[in-house]
Amino acid sequence: MRLLILGGTGPAGLQLIQQALAASHVVAILARSPQKLPNDISTHPSVTVIEGQLTDIETLSRAVKGVDAILSALGPPASVTGALTYPSNTPLAHAYSAVIASMKEHNVQRIILLGTPSITDERDHFSARFAALVAGVATLAHNSYKDIVAVGDVVRKEGMALQWTIARVPVLTDDPSKAVIAGYIGDGKANTTIPRAAFAAFVLQELEESQWCQKAPLISSP
Repeated sequence: MRLLILGGTGPAGLQLIQQALAASHVVAILARSPQKLPNDISTHPSVTVIEGQLTDIETLSRAVKGVDAILSALGPPASVTGALTYPSNTPLAHAYSAVIASMKEHNVQRIILLGTPSITDERDHFSARFAALVAGVATLAHNSYKDIVAVGDVVRKEGMALQWTIARVPVLTDDPSKAVIAGYIGDGKANTTIPRAAFAAFVLQELEESQWCQKAPLISSP
């Protein structure tokens, strides 16, 4: 498949790119700072790097045109400093609105994106661990929390006719394990961490199997 990967310069995005290439996909990367990509990725014969921002509608349209699916590792900053300076105008949600509009323009149906437990789902049940995790984010990184919640709303409403999957992740780690389970909060299986490698592995598996279309599973380490 020809894939467009968003958020490709971050740790989770790099995992997505590497695993997509290992699976013989052709990858386009839209990046604001393409110089952050490792040389072995930027010079790979199956990679096209497009410099630009999601707010540049013309560049975004060019990146989306002709792809079979969009994979996204975009997310709010994980650092305390980043959370404190994060803007209040929900930039990620606006970006996804532009992405969805471009998908409709070019008849691209499939998008799999990173979310967090702050995005709720009707299939979730109460979990004290996850309630504390979400409450901490909502208190200490309120603008980030507000934005990721808005992302869920935008994808579900504006992407209603698309084949979307929101892979909600808890705390991301650098563990190399690709083992992953998918379910919902409070189902007795979900844990509060997941390796970035496992997130990428789930996304690539979901791309092939489409088991979670128009759903928002919570994925975690077993």
